[in-house]
Amino acid sequence: MKFVIQRVDEASVIIDDEIYSSINQGLLVLVGFKVGDNNKLFDYYVNKIINMRIFNDENKKMDLSLLDITGSILLVSQFTLLANTEKGNRPSYIESEDYTIAEKLYDDLVNFFKNFEINVEKGRFGANMKLDFVNNGPVTILLGD
Repeated sequence: MKFVIQRVDEASVIIDDEIYSSINQGLLVLVGFKVGDNNKLFDYYVNKIINMRIFNDENKKMDLSLLDITGSILLVSQFTLLANTEKGNRPSYIESEDYTIAEKLYDDLVNFFKNFEINVEKGRFGANMKLDFVNNGPVTILLGD
């Protein structure tokens, strides 16, 4: 699994020129699933993401987590995170998980986040989406392999 985690003031997914989902302060999390990923990895990654201290405290020091600020998550599947660009100019996606398996993993991951009583919004798996967001900082963290 690969994650791109962005601290945002707001974020939304737009499909067919309409807002599909949106959040206020929190994290925009892009996730890509690679061949062999499974939900046994969720506990580690979800706990890492929701407890990552990347929000500012009263002294403007990054010392608060998503849970501390009662923030939201916008989780968007993005298979292009698994792009292999080592050869040529056209990325290869051979390392990305099969569509059907990845869709199930995505749905399961959304539900796993919801176990922590976090407001979780999501994109629509496989859709052509536009993301509109205000990255605060900017703060962008890469997680996973």
